[in-house]
Amino acid sequence: MGKNLSKKEVKEVLRMLEELYPDAKAELNFSNPFELLIATILSAQCTDVRVNKVTEKLFREYKTPEDYLKLTEEELGEKIRSCGFYNNKSKNILGTCEMLVKEYDGKVPDTREELMKLPGVGRKTANVVLSNAFSKDAIAVDTHVFRVSNRIGLSNSSNVLDTEKDLMENIEKNMWSKAHHLLIFHGRRICKARKPLCEKCPLDSYCIYYKENVQ
Repeated sequence: MGKNLSKKEVKEVLRMLEELYPDAKAELNFSNPFELLIATILSAQCTDVRVNKVTEKLFREYKTPEDYLKLTEEELGEKIRSCGFYNNKSKNILGTCEMLVKEYDGKVPDTREELMKLPGVGRKTANVVLSNAFSKDAIAVDTHVFRVSNRIGLSNSSNVLDTEKDLMENIEKNMWSKAHHLLIFHGRRICKARKPLCEKCPLDSYCIYYKENVQ
């Protein structure tokens, strides 16, 4: 990997990203913590656009964990089929709903530890829910955040957990959630996986990837 930027440089990079993406926010559609939890489980290896199409209908019909538990794994699987890995996701969603009903009075818990006990909920999903549904300071490191932060130099890590630790260290806590969305937007629009559009990127004077591979 590359080197780390200084905290002052990180602050400037985030300021520039805020100017570039003033509308950066969660792109999954939800109206409560439970809907966001379901949508985030569905979003594994699937686009937010596709998930939103599926949940538009799903959330109209099924509003509580109890509603989902009336379905079999096969029935739910058919409804979410286009999200991919639908057998596994169906099993996890029903397992999560069962646990919510039995252990949390049907409510989504608001701590990372409790969220990560739910089937299909890893650290990234837990952080997405904490940040977007409960407005808690958290950085969810998905593929975009991992790629972009390590390319630019906000992190210098070869795995997701260490990248999250680097970002928590290098970014002010009140910016964690915002930074997550800014990095995702940048990863989708400019700092793409196979061919980053470096010629369009305003961060070239800071970006370690640009200095080492393009300049």
